Amino acid sequence: MAIRSLLLPLAIVAVLAASSAAAVAQLEIGFYSKTCPQVEEIVREEMVKIIAAAPSLAGPLLRLHFHDCFVRGCDASVLLDSTKGNVAEKDAKPNKSLRGFGSVERVKAKLEAACPGVVSCADVLTLMSRDAVVLAKGPNWPVALGRRDGRASSATEASNELPPANGDVPLLAKIFASKDLNLKDLVVLSGAHTLGTAHCPSYADRLYNATGNDGAYSLVDPSLDSEYADKLRLKCKSLDDRSMLSEMDPGSYKTFDSSYYGHVAKRRGLFRSDAALLTDGTTRDYVQRVATGKFDAEFFKDFSESMIKMGNVGVLTGAEGEIRKKCYVLN
Repeated sequence: MAIRSLLLPLAIVAVLAASSAAAVAQLEIGFYSKTCPQVEEIVREEMVKIIAAAPSLAGPLLRLHFHDCFVRGCDASVLLDSTKGNVAEKDAKPNKSLRGFGSVERVKAKLEAACPGVVSCADVLTLMSRDAVVLAKGPNWPVALGRRDGRASSATEASNELPPANGDVPLLAKIFASKDLNLKDLVVLSGAHTLGTAHCPSYADRLYNATGNDGAYSLVDPSLDSEYADKLRLKCKSLDDRSMLSEMDPGSYKTFDSSYYGHVAKRRGLFRSDAALLTDGTTRDYVQRVATGKFDAEFFKDFSESMIKMGNVGVLTGAEGEIRKKCYVLN
């Protein structure tokens, strides 16, 4: 599969790294140049096979990286299994629908065969998320490496710290600010909703609300386009319907593009958090600008820069954490 996309200059990486925490300064382009020089080639080769076999996995793999970085930083804590004495992040309610864990283990196994005990699961997931975007015809960007794997994972932390799908801009901005991400990062990274699908319970409260003693349902979210709501109700029969999936970017949910913003601008964003982008001047201006279809290159550049920033959140480096042999269990 051909890789055609925009590659950010290394200078941008340097600027972004310089503005982040001290630990980020220890992340490097070419970190594994002596210990595992083929790391990116190995990851890309496996990702080409994975996405060719299951194109719909691009969105879930990108989402895995998001959900990892927003809890304890980008330390692969989302990949750890629960144990007898601990409920891990992956078993938190907001993470119940995460997919792609097997693909991460597949790539990690390839790297362990080539370079045993060298490449962290945190770096593997960061590279896979970048490659998922590239293989979905999105932008490319250089990934500074050197992350270490965390030794803790908490479902409670995940439930408390992940941005909720029904969040408004003030709440989402507060959560993003706690990760050194700003309002522009919020609206730009929301563009990741161009990839993937969602289960009905994550948005059904926009379609139905139990009212009266007879349990009758009524439309409760006037910010949702009524015709789009009618189409969604054909798939989503009730608040608890888990049988169907809806595309977050109808018509191109396997392709990374700017069409998500066109849907949001027409009040056809799937989640309340999508609709909320129209309630703030800064985020609304960005949505409406990109929705014209004339600024795809700008969006790709912005998305690359915001992904670099997010990939630097709370990283462990040096002697911190560990390098897991298998991503789902501590050494």
